Amino acid sequence: MIPAIFGLSGPVLTADERAFLKACRPAGYILFRRNIGTPEEVRALTDSLRALHGDARLPILIDQEGGRVARLPSPPWPAFPAAARFAEAWDRAPATAMAAARANAEAIARTLLALGITVDCLPVLDVPVPGADPVIGDRALGREPLQVAALGRAVLDGLQAGGVVGVVKHVPGHGRATADSHLALPVVTASAEALEADLAPFVRLADAPMAMTAHVVYAAWDGELCASLSPTVVGEVIRGRIGFDGLLMSDDLGMAALASQPGGETMGGRAAGVLAAGCDVALHCSGVLAEMEEVAAAVPEMGEAARARLARAMAWAERPWRGAEAGAGEPGREADGVAPTVSALLARRDALLAAAGVPGADARA
Repeated sequence: MIPAIFGLSGPVLTADERAFLKACRPAGYILFRRNIGTPEEVRALTDSLRALHGDARLPILIDQEGGRVARLPSPPWPAFPAAARFAEAWDRAPATAMAAARANAEAIARTLLALGITVDCLPVLDVPVPGADPVIGDRALGREPLQVAALGRAVLDGLQAGGVVGVVKHVPGHGRATADSHLALPVVTASAEALEADLAPFVRLADAPMAMTAHVVYAAWDGELCASLSPTVVGEVIRGRIGFDGLLMSDDLGMAALASQPGGETMGGRAAGVLAAGCDVALHCSGVLAEMEEVAAAVPEMGEAARARLARAMAWAERPWRGAEAGAGEPGREADGVAPTVSALLARRDALLAAAGVPGADARA
């Protein structure tokens, strides 16, 4: 197994992809809109990936946040609101907002699990500040760190209840960036003291199963290398100050932020760099086979520590839903350990949002 998560070119594996992936055995896969056909076609794709690996616990990821970041189109899948909807509800009724966020995340998880998708790159724990680039914007759960942490915990709990692994992002925080790291390298010049606010949600959710790094330079910690490539940021801040010991993946190697960094001229150099910094796996999303081959040639076998973190992460959501869990007996929950349906969870979410005076999913944030 190599320490890479790969994207795919389309809704079915090509013969060349199949041969390459069978030979290199990446740690997992990530799906995008180009991979999404009908529900039956998506399930056939995920089944084919598991058959290729002979691994029922194979990580298959997606970015299904809601709002403008939704890889599953609506219809046929439900429309999930952006995180800002729950932040708005928090301003009026915090406990109700947390319950709504949990129900929404569980509905997302059950939707994904039916398709064979087992990991969602959610929740976003970035804390935006005035003047920051809008790339985070309405994807954020608020502008106050403890609020973001509380709603983030509700999202993680909902994903776990639905049987899907959550990924906190973008550690150690993308909220101050004045550039979109998809397009350029952001440099944050805030002091280490100011950055404590950015770290706070990640500290409180340090027990999350997976996390994704930010392609952002934090001058207070490392004035040259972005977090994904910085042994200082990964070792001293993410593993040390935050205390995160789950599976750490880089953000996408294909983002422009890495182009001007050491090794950034090639995908292989970028992959080697994030692993050398201390990331457990390199995330490569384009689905371009030549780039994947370059990554595979540049990385070693996945180490034992990273394999153990991956196994722990995938086991995190492998437990049966129990009626005695938080929320049992509430509207949208069934008694006697029977899992709630997606439609019941959506109805519960919308009722809770309405109780807080916030529109449901029909009006996108």
